[in-house]
Amino acid sequence: MTFELKILALSVVLGLVQIVLASHAASLQRGYRWTAGSRDEVVPPLTGIAGRLERALRNFVETFPLFAAAVLIAHVTNTHSWMTEWGVQLYFGARVGYLALYAAGVFLLRSLVWNLATLGIAMVLLSLVLNDGSAVEVGILQSIGPVVE
Repeated sequence: MTFELKILALSVVLGLVQIVLASHAASLQRGYRWTAGSRDEVVPPLTGIAGRLERALRNFVETFPLFAAAVLIAHVTNTHSWMTEWGVQLYFGARVGYLALYAAGVFLLRSLVWNLATLGIAMVLLSLVLNDGSAVEVGILQSIGPVVE
């Protein structure tokens, strides 16, 4: 497994952690009867840490598919470089930091850290553009398998 795929897997774990944290925080605020119920009734928005964890999760859900797509494209095209490695590390580290800062209610710095995670995605995508075209062709052909004429 490549380094980039390992970081992708860790990012999936981070997403699961965020789901659990947001869910439990919502249950503590609204009660476990609400959690176990049908949730048909209109409830006020979550406040405090529960609201911040919910919003951080929503933001993760918005960025993670883009990150995953970029990493998987890099993998299929056999694009692995210092830029992909730094990009995935930047994304993951910034997402962990973003979660902590958002949960703590830190403003401004949280937004700057969000930009670092976005820069990480951009680095992986940029590595695809800068990749040698022959490596792209080889990666695609390897993923397809042998060609029968």
